[in-house]
Amino acid sequence: MKKILFPTDFSEISRNAFVFALKLAKTINAEIITLHTYEFPQVNYIDMPVYLPDIYEVTELSNFENYKGHIPVLHSIAEKHQLESIKISNVLESGDLIDSIIEITHKEKIDYIVMGTKGSGGLAATFLGSVTEKVINNSHIPILAIPEDCEYNTIKRILFTTTYKTEEIEVLKRIGILAKSLQAHVDCLYVKPPHLAVDDVIMEDWRKLFPTEEVSFHSVHTVDAEGAILEFMAHY
Repeated sequence: MKKILFPTDFSEISRNAFVFALKLAKTINAEIITLHTYEFPQVNYIDMPVYLPDIYEVTELSNFENYKGHIPVLHSIAEKHQLESIKISNVLESGDLIDSIIEITHKEKIDYIVMGTKGSGGLAATFLGSVTEKVINNSHIPILAIPEDCEYNTIKRILFTTTYKTEEIEVLKRIGILAKSLQAHVDCLYVKPPHLAVDDVIMEDWRKLFPTEEVSFHSVHTVDAEGAILEFMAHY
């Protein structure tokens, strides 16, 4: 059975993204592992070290109680969408969120990460500087980042932006596996400045690697990469 990691802070954004995690789990026959992290407060009581264990104990207990109170909310979301049969396990850890995600990804052999992200003012506003961006930059598995205003719909098309680098081939293969499970089409989009030519030989090599009709290749010459991506998504 495949595994989906769902980092959550129990916010409305996370609850919305949890629906996507549930739907994906149902489609690909996966279980979900939720992850919530917290950090101990920075205490400068150097002269009173005796209080530190008490402070840490209270912090740990408070976070556990908060965590325990939110878990039923996730289960109620699953029930609301008639997906209560999905296996869900929950992890509470102290420490840095990014480090915890990377660690559990390796330990549990996670296949996908699903997480919510704040922002609706274009790609840059949605991802840059966010926790999601840091996870994307530090993880080597597919990540579904769900903007706060997204509503779940059946996934029929997947856009894969590429520069036709060799290391991207394996990524596209994994996307292809996901697309097959979803019965979705994959569009590969190559965006380059007008003064740089697209190497037709490389594109043709990729077409041979992915001969299926469910993968198509497109190229756009422009200096506005974000605009080209948004326009492509709106068109298709």
